[in-house]
Amino acid sequence: MFRDRIGFIVWINDVKAARNLEKYGHLHYISRRLHYAVLYAYAEQEEELAKTLMRLPYVRKVERSYRNEIRTEYNHNVPDQTRFYTF
Repeated sequence: MFRDRIGFIVWINDVKAARNLEKYGHLHYISRRLHYAVLYAYAEQEEELAKTLMRLPYVRKVERSYRNEIRTEYNHNVPDQTRFYTF
């Protein structure tokens, strides 16, 4: 039903020119202070999109975001220690 999406961290030289990244995917965030942008696109376009972005004159570096690969489900094997903190 939903297509897999992947995130890119695009390091940029010019913040105003970074607004043009909207035509390559969903532009989520632009950091004016650190000069990077977060861009989401479909996973099947990953390699060709990275090459296309590197050809742009205002792009310094393109990194893939590993946010969707981080484990977010935790198991609770630690015993409950709330009884030690009550009076």
